[in-house]
Amino acid sequence: MTSSIDPIVLFFLLGLIAGLLRSELRLPQAIYEFLTVLLLLAIGLKGGIELAKQPFGELLMPLLAVIIMGTMLPLVAYPILSLVGRFKRADAASIAAHYGSVSVGTYAVAIAYLGAQQIDYEAYMPLFVVVLEVPAILVGIVMARGVSRDTDWGKLAHEVFLGKGVVLLMGGLFIGWIAGPEGVEPIAPMFFDLFKGVLALFLLEMGLIAASQIGGLRRYGLFIVGFGILFPLFAATIGTVLGWMLGLSTGGTILLATLAASASYIAVPAAMRLTVPEANPTLSISASLGVTFPFNILVGIPLYHQFVNLIQNLGG
Repeated sequence: MTSSIDPIVLFFLLGLIAGLLRSELRLPQAIYEFLTVLLLLAIGLKGGIELAKQPFGELLMPLLAVIIMGTMLPLVAYPILSLVGRFKRADAASIAAHYGSVSVGTYAVAIAYLGAQQIDYEAYMPLFVVVLEVPAILVGIVMARGVSRDTDWGKLAHEVFLGKGVVLLMGGLFIGWIAGPEGVEPIAPMFFDLFKGVLALFLLEMGLIAASQIGGLRRYGLFIVGFGILFPLFAATIGTVLGWMLGLSTGGTILLATLAASASYIAVPAAMRLTVPEANPTLSISASLGVTFPFNILVGIPLYHQFVNLIQNLGG
């Protein structure tokens, strides 16, 4: 009997189960870094190739709307974490920033899901990935510290805009945009043909990392589990409605809902470590990697697809 579960999800489950059983399985750090670089460049290159066909003026309104969404989500998350979860100010602000930003790994799985479902999406979606990295970090810092003369904005800007994820995504976009389909064709086997295989190995390691966060979940209680599932559902609703209002395709709306529902585990932890060192990173990583990432991979993305169909049918 053929399984309906995508093999890349099964790779994540393999890593998760192996980690929970304390297996010795672990990808070398250099391999994990290499897989991350390949994924980020592949997403950027594909977006850049198609972006050349899109008039940039038409992107201004969607980009502005997405920036507003990325600013609003941490502002909603913070009082929930502070008043209901009773986290300290720094911890509430840090976690809120993680949930206002995005997960490139979750986005990559959503792209693979759309490919398997043969659903098209707007070529400029990788731009949204880059744009959504920034507002939540800035909002998180202001909520944790306020605006202070002591804030090293130059160092922060370097961390945010020249971090590995943003540089690789934007670099891939520019290379794909300048080179075009014919120019990128010689390297297509590496970045496009092997995409799902690279993603499968990446998710194997992510499963192992997610399993390592279970201890943090036990220590900090059920609130993180509830927040790590319920807030992404709320955020996905916002992303779905925004996608519908912007007139995005079904695939584009699913991706925007997924981005809204995801939580950062690369860019934001680095920025928070630099600017809000008193925040406990175990809390935010336990929530984003231990709860939200598995939820989105296993349940969320197909659920957002159904929700997008529902909204479009109601609005149609």
